[in-house]
Amino acid sequence: MAKLRPKAESQGEGPDGGYGWVLVGALFVSTSLVFGLMRSLGIFFVEFVQYFDESAQAISWISSTGLAAQQFFSPLGAALCNAYDTRWVVMTGGCLAALGLILASQATCLVHLYLTMGVISGLGWGLVFTPMVATVMANFTRRRTLALGLAFSSIGLSSFAFNPLFQLLVELYTWRGALLILGGLSLNIVPCGALIGPQRRSKAPAKVVSESGVSCASFLQRASSYLELPLLFERPYITYTLAISLLNVGYFVPYFHLVAHSRQVGFSEYQAAFVMSAAGATDILGRIASGWFSDLGHFRLIHLLSVWTTLAGVFIMLLPVSSLSGSYAALMVISLLYGFCSGALTSLVFAVVPMIVGVERMMGALGLLQLIESGAGLLGAPLSGLLKDITGDYTASFMVAGGFVVLGTLTMVTLPHYFSRKDPPPPKSLSPEDPDKAAELKQMHSSPSDMNDLTGEVTNNRLPEDTYS
Repeated sequence: MAKLRPKAESQGEGPDGGYGWVLVGALFVSTSLVFGLMRSLGIFFVEFVQYFDESAQAISWISSTGLAAQQFFSPLGAALCNAYDTRWVVMTGGCLAALGLILASQATCLVHLYLTMGVISGLGWGLVFTPMVATVMANFTRRRTLALGLAFSSIGLSSFAFNPLFQLLVELYTWRGALLILGGLSLNIVPCGALIGPQRRSKAPAKVVSESGVSCASFLQRASSYLELPLLFERPYITYTLAISLLNVGYFVPYFHLVAHSRQVGFSEYQAAFVMSAAGATDILGRIASGWFSDLGHFRLIHLLSVWTTLAGVFIMLLPVSSLSGSYAALMVISLLYGFCSGALTSLVFAVVPMIVGVERMMGALGLLQLIESGAGLLGAPLSGLLKDITGDYTASFMVAGGFVVLGTLTMVTLPHYFSRKDPPPPKSLSPEDPDKAAELKQMHSSPSDMNDLTGEVTNNRLPEDTYS
């Protein structure tokens, strides 16, 4: 199938290099300050239980609210980037993420933590993560999975560094001082957003406003366009989103409760923190190795994702079993294996999206994916905490969490053309108000010799519309 590429690539420079690697570095830092920090909040879990004298389920809502808010507000971040400048959206998100943690350091009850660490910081994370990921993906084609793997390796690296660091900060400055320091650290997201260059956008939305005037109908039409809401009526996208949502229920449970589980079975504070640090180390290796191997093209990305999600679910279920005998070595081995598999699947989750919806709808698709799976993220940790309160330990919590991850794999199997050896062509989305784009695609299919004339026009469109595949 013919493919229309940006002009830069036709000139030999290509999107797989140059300034794109600078954006990979920006994503590397920003993701470490979003998910790397989020993964390490288990250090504060025990401190909050002791200080506020609340149940594990109640404390679990803090981290779950932050994760759910990050995913819930991701469509807002995507829509704002489609309508305005991605740079300012990400920089605003960095300020909000820092503000939430700084305010959380002054909390006097759990409700304060829900609103600050949960809603405010979660809103900031939502404005940062999806736009940064979509920006990097739009600058790569052949090396897209590797670029994401390298950028996402910061999550494992930061998990390895943050767990003992946060434990030290809590001991030196109490949890309030530690959260204040984390707020200042989160401000480093702002310069990462500043590295994103300004994008030129399509004039189609402005034409709609000038012709139809400011009305409720035109506003809803523009909102639907920016949010890519028609994706919700496409079976492949909905099936994939459901699969990732089921995966999301159990994926973060070890990062929230493995430290508490390790301390409950008799290991010291630093031994428990080192378990997560070790898992973070293999997480780094898994992300890079998976990105490199996936870009070799030997297997379809959806098949590789299915393998890694299945293994991750199995190892989550084995985590409590390995520690029943009190063997720290067994717990460490299973944690290392889980860390590798959980890292390997992460970049694939995002790299599969343009295979399903096309690159031109990638920004909105990522935002909606994060929104829909936010409910699953909100359910995971509290459900795990509830099972711990009922049973007295975390065995059932990890078993159920691993079961949800495996169930996500089974849902992927129902995707259309799942058993095909080649990826089907992604569907095209043409807006009825954008006849110029339809004419371009019609000309592309009927006259391949005109490809060079069209590349310059596509370059002037907004970021998510750089490539038709």
